[in-house]
Amino acid sequence: MSRLDRQKDKDAQFETSKGIKTISSFDQMKLKEDLLRGIYAYNFEKPSAIQQRAIMPITTGRDVIAQAQSGTGKTGTLGISILQRIDTGLRETQALVLSPTRELAVQTQKVISSLGEYMRVHCHACIGGTKMGSDIQKLEFGQHIVSGTPGRVYDMLKRRVLRSRNIKMLVLDEADQLLDRGFKDQIYDIYRHLPPTTQVVLLSATLPHDVLDLTQKFMTEPVRILVKRDELTLEGISQFFVNVEKDDWKFETLCDLYDSLTITQAVIFCNTRAKVDWLARQMEDANFTVSSMHGEMLQKERDGVMQKFRQGASRVLITTDIWARGIDVQQVSLVINYDMCANRENYIHRIGRSGRFGRKGVAINFVTSEDIKLLRDIEQYYGTQIDEMPMNVTDLI
Repeated sequence: MSRLDRQKDKDAQFETSKGIKTISSFDQMKLKEDLLRGIYAYNFEKPSAIQQRAIMPITTGRDVIAQAQSGTGKTGTLGISILQRIDTGLRETQALVLSPTRELAVQTQKVISSLGEYMRVHCHACIGGTKMGSDIQKLEFGQHIVSGTPGRVYDMLKRRVLRSRNIKMLVLDEADQLLDRGFKDQIYDIYRHLPPTTQVVLLSATLPHDVLDLTQKFMTEPVRILVKRDELTLEGISQFFVNVEKDDWKFETLCDLYDSLTITQAVIFCNTRAKVDWLARQMEDANFTVSSMHGEMLQKERDGVMQKFRQGASRVLITTDIWARGIDVQQVSLVINYDMCANRENYIHRIGRSGRFGRKGVAINFVTSEDIKLLRDIEQYYGTQIDEMPMNVTDLI
C-alpha cells in the first residue's frame, strides 16, 4: 500500500460519525429561553455548519471531537453547548475550557459571558501572567465556567481553590496544540483531578492522526465531526505569494505594501520573537505605524496591544504564531506571512485570521528561493492553489 493510500485509509477512519443530524436553526435545538435570547443578542442569526452538527451531541452529554475551519464558529459552538448544560442555580464550576494561549482563553471567556448575558452566568478567565490573588478570590466566590490556560488551571486545582467535584465538562480548544508535547502532561494532570464521568470535547481546525490516537486514552466512544483535509482551505480567502528570492528583500516588499495594509487591518506573521521585535523596529524607523506582540511580553503589554488592535486604533500587527490560533478580530482581512511557517498545520491557522465567518480575506506569502518547495508542499497537502500576487491586490481586500 502506498503512503497516499495509507493516508486515505486513515482519513476514512475519521470521517464524521454516522447519524449526526444537521439542525438548521437555533430555535430547533431545544435551548433554554434565556440562552436563546443571548444568542440572538450576540447577533448569531443562523447556526454555522459546525454549530448545526456539534451543539446537539455535546448538549446530550456525548464526548465529541469536532474539527472545522477557522472562523466558522467553534467558540460559539462550545459556548452555547456549555451554557445549555450548566445549572446556574449551583454556583460551582461545572465546565472547564482549556486554551493554548492567554488571549484565546480571555476571548472564549468574553464570548461565553456575552452569550450567557441573560442567564446570570459567572465565567472566569484563569490565565498565567495575572495576579494569583484575583484568581483565588474569584474562584472562592464560585464560577460556573472557567476558561483558562493549562498551567494556571492546574495550579488552582492543586491548591483546591478550583473545586472540581461538580465539573461535568472538559473542553480542549485548539486541541492539537494542547495535546502536543508542551502541554500534554499538564492536560493529563488536570484530567486526573476531574470526576471520572466528565464529558470531554475537543475542538480544532487541524487534528493530526497522532492527536486523534491520543484521545482514545480519555474519551469514550466520541462522536466525530471532521472535515476532510482537502476541505480545510478557506473558501473566502484569496492566497498569493511574492517571490522575494532572498530574506533581505522582504522588508522593502513590505514597505511597498504598507498602504494596502492600512486600507483594512493586517496581521504580519514572523517565525520568532526576535524577528517580530526587529521588524517592528525597522518599520518604526522607516516612519510606519505598527504594533507588535509575542509570548515574551508582559501580560499587561499584550492586553494593551490586543485592546488597541480590536478597537482599530492600531491597524498593522506584527506577531508570532501566538496569534495564529483562534483569535477573532473581525476587521482583519489581510494576513502576510513575512516568514513561511515551519509546519503545514499552522498555515491554515494563520491565514484563517482573515475572512472570518465567510467574509473575504487575502493571504500573502513572502517566499524566498528556499521556500518554494514548502509552498508547493502546502498547496499539495491542502489541495489548494497559491498564485503569484497580482498588481491590483488592493481591489481584493
